[in-house]
Amino acid sequence: MTALSNPHGDEPGHPLAGTLLYNVVYCSRAAASTDAQALDRIISTSQRWNPARAITGVLVFGSGVFFQWLEGPRANVTGLLERIKADPRHQDLVVLNEDEDVRDRLFPNWAMELVTSDAIRDVLLDAQDTVQDSAGARALQSLLNRLDAGELSTAS
Repeated sequence: MTALSNPHGDEPGHPLAGTLLYNVVYCSRAAASTDAQALDRIISTSQRWNPARAITGVLVFGSGVFFQWLEGPRANVTGLLERIKADPRHQDLVVLNEDEDVRDRLFPNWAMELVTSDAIRDVLLDAQDTVQDSAGARALQSLLNRLDAGELSTAS
């Protein structure tokens, strides 16, 4: 996994840090036709498309299940979520969490990264170690609790 340069200036202390961010966490089942090439296209498109719209996040894929955290301006994130819902590679999409807070980004350096499902716990723990505000810490702890409770077991 490679960190991408931060196009949004969300480092702690930066003037844009702690801005109003909307985030969505969802799971969906991958269509049977979704293969490694389709995943590569999803990541490539996201890495080109998301920075221009100030969207960051993480995509986890395993056992035929997508698990994704998206964060950014409300209109941009909801627009992207509508595109994902219409994407035939995603089926049975379920929104797990939606929130809007004044906080720092949890994934400030990631225009979008693909993480294998066995690494999601490490990704969440790393984000928890670097989060600078209480709203972000609560959101991450909630995801870790769901993971530990088995609520996200299909994505881990």
